[in-house]
Amino acid sequence: QVQLRESGGGLVRPGGYLTLPCAVSGGVTGNFDWGWFRQASGKEREFVAHRSWTTYYSDSVKGRFTISRDNAKNRVLLHKISLKPENTANYYCAKYKGRLYSKTSAYDEWGQGNQVTVSP
Repeated sequence: QVQLRESGGGLVRPGGYLTLPCAVSGGVTGNFDWGWFRQASGKEREFVAHRSWTTYYSDSVKGRFTISRDNAKNRVLLHKISLKPENTANYYCAKYKGRLYSKTSAYDEWGQGNQVTVSP
């Protein structure tokens, strides 16, 4: 069974940048496709980014966030720049199993989440 663990969250100033690593165990990152989602307090979990042979992003993060695989360290990364207060959320990485990549139902393994707070 593949297990995922996010890290690297914390407090960031508006306009700042942050990279969230998601460590993968029980599987090889190069053998799967991956996604990142986020969930703000009181809101539903929403799609952020997907990595297959190409990449897909939500409109709200396009141009500012980058998803990548680090196969040497067996992890999935979400690099974020120009952070805004509305980016405050718990960020989750997930393993893709199939169907529409922007839906949570397309993923079968999830990390526990990692909080990112963007505030002055």
